[in-house]
Amino acid sequence: MPFINHTAREINLKIVYWGAGLCGKTTNLQYIHSRIRPAHRGALLRLELETEPILFFDFIPQTLGDVDGYRLRFHLYCVPGPVFYDASRVLVLKGVDGLVFVADSQRAREEANVEMLEILQSDLAARGHDLARLPLVFQYNKRDVPDIFSPAELDDLLDVGDHPRVEAVAVQGVGVFDTLKASARQLVAELRRPA
Repeated sequence: MPFINHTAREINLKIVYWGAGLCGKTTNLQYIHSRIRPAHRGALLRLELETEPILFFDFIPQTLGDVDGYRLRFHLYCVPGPVFYDASRVLVLKGVDGLVFVADSQRAREEANVEMLEILQSDLAARGHDLARLPLVFQYNKRDVPDIFSPAELDDLLDVGDHPRVEAVAVQGVGVFDTLKASARQLVAELRRPA
């Protein structure tokens, strides 16, 4: 559920980038941060929790307009990929409004992708959330490397269903903003949906 700051007339929305280690979550956030004008974004922060890093920043988009006179402020987070960083993942999921699952397209990363999706479902369920009810975008990253799954194979592997999916090469910025826009559109649509 978004945090609404009535004094500042802002709706704060939290998007969490999730996926296996080295799939490109951090690269996505760094690229986005580097391309947003400084006047419209906060600092890119790295919070170390007993060697468990969390990367995050916030920004105010200029193209989405407002919702009922409230401007939107997005808070982007990424979680560490290794499974042993459970405490960081739990912390980052608190108050999540939307998710981006960054899948590594390489065939060798099949097990890691599936494992992180299962962990996401489990971590959300433990907090009373259902992944099927949260805005979710799948990003198929590393489309530029050899021996990768086709998008259709990844759809099946990750049981994507009707969720949006974006092909990406995050190190080149390809698909990075398309992914963010797809997530933001889902969140804004949720806000504008009649109660």
